[in-house]
Parts: sequence; structure tokens; C-alpha cells
Amino acid sequence: MLRALLLAALLGLARARPFEQPAFWDFAMDEGAAQRDEEEASGVFPTSGAPDFEDVVPAYGGLCPFGCRCHLRVVQCSDLGLSSVPKDIAPDTRLLDLQNNRLTELRLGDFEGLQELYALVLVNNKISRVHEKAFSPLHRLQKLYISKNQLAEIPPNLPPSLVELRIHDNKIRKVPKDVFKGLNNMNCIEMGGNPLENSGFEPGAFDGLKLNYLRISEAKLTGIPKDLPETLNELHLDHNKIQAIEQEDLIRYGKLARLGLGHNAMRMIENRSLTFVPALRELHLDHNRLSRVPPGLPGLRFLQVVYLHANDITQVGVNDFCPVGFGVKRAYYSGISLFGNPVPYWEVQPATFRCVTGRLALQFGNYKK
Repeated sequence: MLRALLLAALLGLARARPFEQPAFWDFAMDEGAAQRDEEEASGVFPTSGAPDFEDVVPAYGGLCPFGCRCHLRVVQCSDLGLSSVPKDIAPDTRLLDLQNNRLTELRLGDFEGLQELYALVLVNNKISRVHEKAFSPLHRLQKLYISKNQLAEIPPNLPPSLVELRIHDNKIRKVPKDVFKGLNNMNCIEMGGNPLENSGFEPGAFDGLKLNYLRISEAKLTGIPKDLPETLNELHLDHNKIQAIEQEDLIRYGKLARLGLGHNAMRMIENRSLTFVPALRELHLDHNRLSRVPPGLPGLRFLQVVYLHANDITQVGVNDFCPVGFGVKRAYYSGISLFGNPVPYWEVQPATFRCVTGRLALQFGNYKK
């Protein structure tokens, strides 16, 4: 039943909400409509739901590893207790699912002949070693999910075709220079849940990358890294030990639309530090130690969502959120959260929220210590 549901999940194409991962099987996200139609016709994206057991057929030439399930170009070998990558995988396979097994290493030749592979799922194994040429045959690989393993370093020689890398919940302490060299198509990296400190990022580690999305949550960061790609649209650094936003911290990231800094130890946001992110639409600062509303919010013309709940804010000024005068702010707030702060909400002037879409957009509550 679980395996049938996994195949059915290929139908779930959903856009991610703030702080939520994009749909795990959303393989159409970065492909054109024409190719998506081709994939649906070929069975990579089944259009009629998960197949019954009797409908499952080998992917190519009758090949299907023992114990696995193969449906056209999808090969599912999860939850089988495998200690090595199975043989006899069809050469036209597009999705290979090996999650929830007992793999300890990826060896030379494990993926030989799989030149058509688009997505490789290795989540929740015990992988600690990856041969430097293990991924060499995967000329068209775009999505690599190798989270929840025991990797101490980012695998070398990742395929240049890679678009999305999810490598969170490993044991990575260092991001060396040139580890992402040549990955000009990379759009998304999820590397949270690793014991990364600010000193673990070598200068130039992200050189050449044109990332849209980067998440380094649940690490050991004490400040915002200063050498990340300038192209970032989303940066999520929640659940770290960041104590402040200083003026120069955001100077490189002028294209940010979403910035996630919740669940840190932040006490201060310097004046004018937010002026370097003029395109910001969502700002998450919940579960910190801020004693005041961050300065500079009225100047962010496109800002719509601000999470400030569970801080130490004791007062809210009439101009803390909205600019003085009309025609300055281009987008009204659709969400402001202030609950869980020791603010005497009955003393806050109604005009404070004059640039909010409506009362339902404001979350303001009693404070109970």
C-alpha cells in the first residue's frame, strides 16, 4: 500500500508555502510544459493515479531489480533493507527511489548506464562514503536527494546538470571552495541539519552558483554568512544561534523576497540594515529576543508578511510598520504576527496598522509568561 501511495504522490504538484519544502515529487517545477506533457504520456507523471499491482510492468526490456517495483520509467526500491545499489536497473529509468535502506556507500559503477536518470532518491540510508566518480554516468540528473545519511562532506564531482540538491541532516562541517564548481544550472540547495559554523564556509565556496533557494537551518551559525550567491530569492537560516543583523550582513542579497531568521537568539537589528533588501516580501523573525520592532520596515515597499511573535517586544510605535504619507508603500501587509510579546496591546494606536489589509491580517494576543 505504501509503495502504491508513493507512485500516486507523483501527481502532487504543489507550490511551497513559506518555510515549507516544495512538493517532494514536483519534478515538473523546472521543466517546460511541452516536456511535462511528454513525461505524462510516458508514465513518469502518471495521470490515472497509482497503478494496481497487476498493472506494474518492467521499465525497459523486462528489467526490474528483484524486490523492486517498476512502472514504466520509475523504479522504486525503497524499504527493502538493501546494502548496495541493485543491478539490472533499466537504462531508460528516469526516477530511482532507494530511500529507507541500509546503503553505506556509493561505489564506482553503481549507476553505470543510467544516462537518462532525472531524479535519484537516497534519503534515510547510512551513506558515509561516495566514490569520486560515482555520479559520473548521470549526465541528465537534475534532482539529488541524499538527506538523512552520515556524510561528513559534500560528495565530489556532482553532475553539472544538477538543479536541486537536498543534503540536510548529515554530518557536514565544511563547504570547501570549488565543491560546486561547474554547477551552472543549480537552483536550490537544502543543507540544514548539519553542524555547520560560519567558519565552515570557505571563501568562494558558492562562486559561480546562481541559486534561487538556500536553506541552512538547524546548524550552528552565529551570524548571516557573507559570501552566499547574490542571486538568492529565498534564504532560510532558522533554528541557528544568530544574535544580530548588522549593516553589512545583507548588502549582497538585494534580490531577496523571503528571509527566514526565526528561532535564533537575535537581540538587535541595526538601523538601515534592511535597506539592502528592498524587494523583501516576507520576513520571519519569530522566536527571537527582540525588544522592539525592527527599524526600517516602513521603507520596505513590497513587504507583506512579518512574523514577530514570541519575542520580547514591549511597545509598538505608530510608525513602526507603515510609512508616513501616501504613495510610499506599494503593497499592504497581509500578515503581521505580534502575539507572544509583552506588549500592552490596548495601548497600541489603531493608526499603527493603517497599511494592513484588514484586522484578520493582524495576529495580536494576550501575553502570558
